[in-house]
Amino acid sequence: MKGILLVNLGSPDSPEPKDVKKYLGEFLMDERVIDIPLLARTALVKGIILNTRPKQSAAAYKKIWWDEGSPLIVLSERLQKKLQKQVDVPVALAMRYGSMTIKKGLQELVNKGVNEVLLFPLYPQFAMATTETITVLAESLRQEHFPEISIDSVPAFYNKPDYIEVLSNSIKRHLEGKKYEHLLFSYHGVPERHIRKSDITKSHCKIDGSCCATPSKAHQYCYRHQCLEVTRLVGEKLGLEEGTYSTSFQSRLGFDPWLQPYTDRTIERLGKQGIENMAIVTPAFVSDCLETLEEIAMEGEEIFHEVGGKDFTTIPCLNDDDEWVALLAKWVNTWVSAKVETV
Repeated sequence: MKGILLVNLGSPDSPEPKDVKKYLGEFLMDERVIDIPLLARTALVKGIILNTRPKQSAAAYKKIWWDEGSPLIVLSERLQKKLQKQVDVPVALAMRYGSMTIKKGLQELVNKGVNEVLLFPLYPQFAMATTETITVLAESLRQEHFPEISIDSVPAFYNKPDYIEVLSNSIKRHLEGKKYEHLLFSYHGVPERHIRKSDITKSHCKIDGSCCATPSKAHQYCYRHQCLEVTRLVGEKLGLEEGTYSTSFQSRLGFDPWLQPYTDRTIERLGKQGIENMAIVTPAFVSDCLETLEEIAMEGEEIFHEVGGKDFTTIPCLNDDDEWVALLAKWVNTWVSAKVETV
């Protein structure tokens, strides 16, 4: 029997500092998030970050927390429930970090008689700190606790024409009647070294002005290329004029070089250049979360207004959009009747 496991990032159990500290500890100690040797990572995370950041992050979570709970969890649950109504196999939901563990999700499916699982990381682009950490952990759990099941993983779907169409339709719909001079595509940032580590050719990814536009098998695992490609494909789909849209990267941590240009500085630059009306979309996420609701919709807008900008339009993630759910259902049903490679 087949079943689906949707996996998103995760969330603290509450916006209180103790729960945020526990969540951040698990998240930041992941070797694919902060990819430095264990002793150094432990000293950095447990010796420094967890002594300073939880209160700050808790305050941010409190700004965006809903009555029903964490927006990311609530929106992911809505997506799961809608998808379950459109497919004939069990659909479970798990988070990479936090109390809704992947182990619990797999156990839920096994309890329903599932022995073939489609693991669906809810990230359009591949990255070490998102897709890879999910698939590696799921396989480890399978070997240790569920050897009787098999797991197929959905690959990055950033360039699938039907995904680009759904994303483009969502952007167009949310911009109807809105004035904007510039549309910014903001993606979650990663350290530059992650791009080089994921380069299966060990030579292509130079993070310069040309490598992401030069065909290479390295692009299968290149987060930067995949982000730039989403921007390009959506720009073409919507007929956006050159110069009226661009790409940036948000949420950097520490002092190492991260993918640029940075979103906060880009928003500031656009405002200083005289852009009065801008819109921003965050296609690295399929569900709104702290990074979209607080960092972009609140902090980003504040930066824009401080430098003279007027209208700042934040476009929601796909969340439980009906077109998005229908597309997921189509992909799931394709896998149910065939193999994941056809998704």
